[in-house]
Amino acid sequence: MNRRLRRKLALLAVGVVAAAVAKELRKPPEARTWTGTVLGLPYDFRLPTPERVVREFWDPDNDALLTPHTFGVGYGVNLARVARVLSRRRPGR
Repeated sequence: MNRRLRRKLALLAVGVVAAAVAKELRKPPEARTWTGTVLGLPYDFRLPTPERVVREFWDPDNDALLTPHTFGVGYGVNLARVARVLSRRRPGR
């Protein structure tokens, strides 16, 4: 990836994080949840727990391929869904 594109993507990422933080700071302190969406992307700035980290990347009960990040902005990949799809494609099954 060239340098200009990397710089633009980094600025875009910083801008999305700044927009999410600004959205929370505009709320009264008692109404701040530090979770929500900005520009269609989920964000969560609460301290992550081990259970939420595992659920982001391995949630066999969830059919979604992409799951909201445990901390930050964006999505993670539900590897349990990937494993299910790949196991269905194996010959002899």
